[in-house]
Amino acid sequence: MHDTRASGARLLVADDNKVNRLLLTRSLELQGHRVASAENGRVALDMLRAALDTQAFDLLLLDMEMPELNGFQVLEMLTADRALRDLPVIVTSSLEGIAHVVRCIELGAEDYLSKPVNPVLLKARIGASLEKKRLRDQQKELVRRFATSEVAQDMQQSGFALGGRRVTGAVMFADIRGFTALVESQPPEETIELLNTWYTLMFDAISGHGGVVNQMIGDGLMAIFGAPLPLPDHSAAAVRAALEMIEMIELLNADREAAGKPVIRIGIGIASGEMVAGYTGTQQRATYTCIGDTVNLAARLEAHTKVAQRAILIDSATRAGLGPHTEVEAIGAAAFRGKAAPVEVYAVPTPAAIAS
Repeated sequence: MHDTRASGARLLVADDNKVNRLLLTRSLELQGHRVASAENGRVALDMLRAALDTQAFDLLLLDMEMPELNGFQVLEMLTADRALRDLPVIVTSSLEGIAHVVRCIELGAEDYLSKPVNPVLLKARIGASLEKKRLRDQQKELVRRFATSEVAQDMQQSGFALGGRRVTGAVMFADIRGFTALVESQPPEETIELLNTWYTLMFDAISGHGGVVNQMIGDGLMAIFGAPLPLPDHSAAAVRAALEMIEMIELLNADREAAGKPVIRIGIGIASGEMVAGYTGTQQRATYTCIGDTVNLAARLEAHTKVAQRAILIDSATRAGLGPHTEVEAIGAAAFRGKAAPVEVYAVPTPAAIAS
């Protein structure tokens, strides 16, 4: 996150009057800011979009009466652009009348200053706008840190609201076998390091195939493939992620054996179907999750890996989503708590197909 207080901000001045642009740019640079300028609204928008790939602008100073695109049109296009809608905009204009001021504020402008702009007032308004932006950036960073990028994107696009919607996807549960005994055999610091390593590897495998880890429970995790963003091949993606997870654990075990540490085994259960996905909790504390029979079945399958002595177990819906040429092993029907009828269970072969 760019700290505008420490090194000055990166500002863009959009004004078709060259004299105004030069004088305003010079004044802002004397305040310690880095300033670029655009001679009309279209050029300003192009510069803002191009900068998203490098170092984004922190604030736009926008004139109203310009060729190509006027200030009102620029504000409308910024509001419609998800990547730019949070950019602070201070309007500087010679247009008279409260109606123009109201329209600018309604279109998202932080402030409206009449020309000729008082430099002391402008400096204060820029400072206040940059501080608001810093707080918004800080809030976004917290969301990114404690939620996945997909959940953060969903919140930004649709907003936060408790409740859910029906989705079709795949759910995965995974955990480390014999974790309690492992914890008792090593110092707490080693346990924390192992968990951090486990989550790093598993997150990479899951997210690399379009999944979202939405719960971390001790040595276990829950992941969703198909929510909050749709994933057409969710069942196949979940199985590919599971196979990569097993592969990563085997590579990790090679290092652990070389260091004289016990190897670890994991169990993974995957079920596919309809579920309800959304935010649960309260307005003060909430999480993104899925509920429904598909979720419960995935959890039961993960627990059943201990009984079946297989690393990856899937249900028939997931099997159907893999296509006829994918190798799986039918291990028969199993009775699970909460299910009226036995469930057909399949094992996905792995190089280390044991979950001891």
